Amino acid sequence: MPVKYDEQLSCLQKPDAADIPPEVQAVFDKNVDWQLANWGFINNLFKVLPLNALQYKGFLDFKASLFTPETCYLSTADKEMMGLVVSATNNCAYCLTSHSDVLRGLTGDPAWVDTLSYNYRAAKLTPKQRALCDYAFFVTVYPREVDTDQVEKLRAVGFNDHEILEAAFVAGFFNYTNRWVSTIKPVANPGHFSHNR
Repeated sequence: MPVKYDEQLSCLQKPDAADIPPEVQAVFDKNVDWQLANWGFINNLFKVLPLNALQYKGFLDFKASLFTPETCYLSTADKEMMGLVVSATNNCAYCLTSHSDVLRGLTGDPAWVDTLSYNYRAAKLTPKQRALCDYAFFVTVYPREVDTDQVEKLRAVGFNDHEILEAAFVAGFFNYTNRWVSTIKPVANPGHFSHNR
């Protein structure tokens, strides 16, 4: 389904469909078709970020490299869990809304996801989950203090170096997205609040 860019959904100007290369719009449309089939609505960022179409395509490619299960080392649920810790720490309301929806769908446990969003320390976590959450929190709040101690803490609970590198990419990815999402102030989809509950 072709996306219409006719709603004011952020503090930026609306994208102009005429500025989006057809082959890039086809990528956006494929993602939108998946969202409609699986969620019943289109994530509002897909109606905002095509303003800089090629940069947005690059973002989608980077995200896919971290969230394609066949080529990744950590579970998607663990990465979304880390994303909620980062987003809660950064007070990124849009990311908390959309990614808590995703994690509810992956876990089938809305109460656990809500608790994780409010304060991950209050959530029931395995030792490996707690280590990932502690790592995500630490590198978000104390970036100047990151050293090999964080690697050793992850190794101590059984993570290998492939998983640790991916955890570092994921924590960095969510901090990156939180910064620009908070800057442009997109409107959260009402559907994300009630979906997967």
